[in-house]
Amino acid sequence: MTPLDILAFGAHADDVEIGMAGTLKKLSEEGKRTGICDLTRAELSSNGTVFVRQHEAQTASDILSVESRFNLGFPDRGLSTSDDMIQEVVKLIRRTQPSAVFVPYYEDRHPDHGHAATLVEEAVFSAGIRKYHPELGSAHKVNQVYYYFINGFHKPDFTINISNQIEAKRQALEAYESQFTLTTGSVSTPLTNGYVDKVIYREYLYGKESGVDYAEGFIAKNLICMEELPLGERK
Repeated sequence: MTPLDILAFGAHADDVEIGMAGTLKKLSEEGKRTGICDLTRAELSSNGTVFVRQHEAQTASDILSVESRFNLGFPDRGLSTSDDMIQEVVKLIRRTQPSAVFVPYYEDRHPDHGHAATLVEEAVFSAGIRKYHPELGSAHKVNQVYYYFINGFHKPDFTINISNQIEAKRQALEAYESQFTLTTGSVSTPLTNGYVDKVIYREYLYGKESGVDYAEGFIAKNLICMEELPLGERK
């Protein structure tokens, strides 16, 4: 397949959208090739079913113009750095050859999010080793790993202006009706009590601190070197 520019990993479908839906939409609008990989089918979620969640994920992907979406089918609440899981992620990285990989930030109330980051980091490193399971594909070195935020509000290394993409982000989140809307037959969870509005408000706060209407925050695994100083627009 044609290499992706961006491959964003989440433990569950909706993780990536919570953290960086606006950025994915913006990158797609700029002509970048984007992809999402859900590591599990979220079969232990309090609401919804695997089938419903997969349909919702595809709807969200279409809203964000995501080119490719993958699901590795690892067990929900069972993510680890086992050899088998690392190799499956390595295979996907070598197949898609992303320039940058995004993963959840470690500091989060849900342990799966931190476990997802650790697993993908291991795979990113191994994917670049030529002699590491060559049967999984040719070695590929990812240029940068970035962390996005799901449940937390952390101090980012940088933000991305998503003022023009904030409505697309809201629509992508609302596509997960089983998770964020309390309906007949569902149970009340932290996600069904105004969660989407809270996420949008978080991006408003990041935007306020960045001098724009809305922004998403990120942390870089490695130091970022810029060719020139971003001075911004004269006001």
